[in-house]
Amino acid sequence: MASFLITGSSRGLGLALATRLASLPSGQVGTIFATARQDNSTQLRELINASSGRIEFVGLDVTDKKSIQEATSLVEHKLQGKGLDYLINNAGAVDWNPAGVEGMENLNEMFNLNVTGVHEVTRAFLPLLRRGEKKSVINISTTMGSIAKAHLYAQAPTPAYKITKAALNMLSVQYAQQYASEGFTFLLISPGWLKTDLGGSRADLSVETGAEKAIDIVLKTGPHQNGKFVNIHVPGWVNANGNNAYQGKEIEW
Repeated sequence: MASFLITGSSRGLGLALATRLASLPSGQVGTIFATARQDNSTQLRELINASSGRIEFVGLDVTDKKSIQEATSLVEHKLQGKGLDYLINNAGAVDWNPAGVEGMENLNEMFNLNVTGVHEVTRAFLPLLRRGEKKSVINISTTMGSIAKAHLYAQAPTPAYKITKAALNMLSVQYAQQYASEGFTFLLISPGWLKTDLGGSRADLSVETGAEKAIDIVLKTGPHQNGKFVNIHVPGWVNANGNNAYQGKEIEW
């Protein structure tokens, strides 16, 4: 039974990831630590109550070092000497700047959440991950963070999001290189353009589909994927027209 910790679980993709994991057999998925800044999500509370103890809420603000330390201590206590198998860094934000890069006033704030927060959470949980069997860190990214594909998204008025996700990609590679010898896997997943509060109603896929396909990748993760950046695989979208095709392959960035 593998253990999982997901950041940003109160809504959107994070909530869908927790829901998908909880739907799988207990012999495959054990404890799921669903974290968020506050315990004020009705949907998450309902999911926890229906999980027969498999999902546990942990307060965690990825931009607050004290909160991260407290969450790490609580998870260590809950694991009762066991390690953490999977860390899924999902918490993040998207900016909206119609003026483009010139109007970008929140870059530091976005970096703190999308990049520095991932770094602080990851290094705080490294000791528990070392004691786990899977030693896997999954960072949720986006093709909009790909420099090679930047021309496809030139008109999207989200410059800070693109910049910080590109930085997240390099952060993940740095971790992958340093911890490969210890058997760690650091994997970047782009879950697609999803119909969430962040993605909007015009998005390609339901959040449930994005979560299901992302978890399919997570459960097959191993050292052979260390440092890679991959897309989800969605039948019917493999050869889709437009910017987004979901082929389940590595993404150039």
